[in-house]
Amino acid sequence: MDRDQILATLRERILAFATSRVSRDYAEDLTQDVLAVLHDRYPTVRELAELVPLAFQVLRYKMLDAHRKALRRGEYNQELIEELPLADTGDDPVAQLDQKQRVDWLLTAIAQLGERCRELFRWKLEGKSFPEIQKLMNQTSINTIYTWDLRCRKQLLAFMGGSWE
Repeated sequence: MDRDQILATLRERILAFATSRVSRDYAEDLTQDVLAVLHDRYPTVRELAELVPLAFQVLRYKMLDAHRKALRRGEYNQELIEELPLADTGDDPVAQLDQKQRVDWLLTAIAQLGERCRELFRWKLEGKSFPEIQKLMNQTSINTIYTWDLRCRKQLLAFMGGSWE
């Protein structure tokens, strides 16, 4: 019997053994891996009596490696996505009320500010940079804008009771 016939017979034995332990698709992959190892690393082994134990030893190592990899990845204790509860994306009522109160508090404080501070905050909230605000406010020095910003923030903080929280 030549080596190709021996490997064909051996393939059936390896596949049958692997299928008894894992799924059919994965067993076929393992069988191909084992045959590749035998072909690449053990080309001089030609007797069936030597190839069978060698092939099954390689198969056991491959199966242990797959088992360790599955453990490492946490594949044995995965939950089905369909069984997990859906997350509630809305805030709880307490958080919603707290947020609403803070916004009302902030709007009341902003209403007490002067026109220049309200415009400055509006432009900052629109995403304008300080040089852009400088041009909008017709100022020659950007340091004036920085100073106004600092003063406006201090005023806002004072109107809010001295704390952002």
